[in-house]
Amino acid sequence: MQNQLFIKMTFDAFKFQLDRADKLFNSLTDEQLAQEVAPGRNSGTYLFGHLIAVHDAMLPLIGVGDKIHPELEEVFITKPDKSGLQKPPVSQLRDYWEQVNSMLVTKLESLTPEQWFGKHTAVSEEDFKKEPHRNKINILISRTNHLAYHAGQLAFLKK
Repeated sequence: MQNQLFIKMTFDAFKFQLDRADKLFNSLTDEQLAQEVAPGRNSGTYLFGHLIAVHDAMLPLIGVGDKIHPELEEVFITKPDKSGLQKPPVSQLRDYWEQVNSMLVTKLESLTPEQWFGKHTAVSEEDFKKEPHRNKINILISRTNHLAYHAGQLAFLKK
């Protein structure tokens, strides 16, 4: 029962941050997203794509599916904003955001408490025995914090 409560609290926090980010992205124009969040920092478009790519990477990391848009990894995770790589248009990123997060939430809702506390795919069985906190619920906690951090940066784009 305790594990189910903890999972619910953690998953609810993730969905709250997703909803908060949805509202923010829906309130920002494509032109606002094209701006840097602060002088010399990442653009809103880059951070938007980065969040999509990170959430997409959660599918295989948690073991619930393959990435939907693996092509985003190089543009938004491996390389920096000003790498010169072509980024998809914001309208396409908006579609990807909805698609990836809808799939992610659906897949995460299907996990059992035992699965949540099982190892994620980036840790070996041997290491997991030594470090059982390297589990799927910990991935969700870290990605919730990651989302909240970047949403805070993106809020500077609002006029």
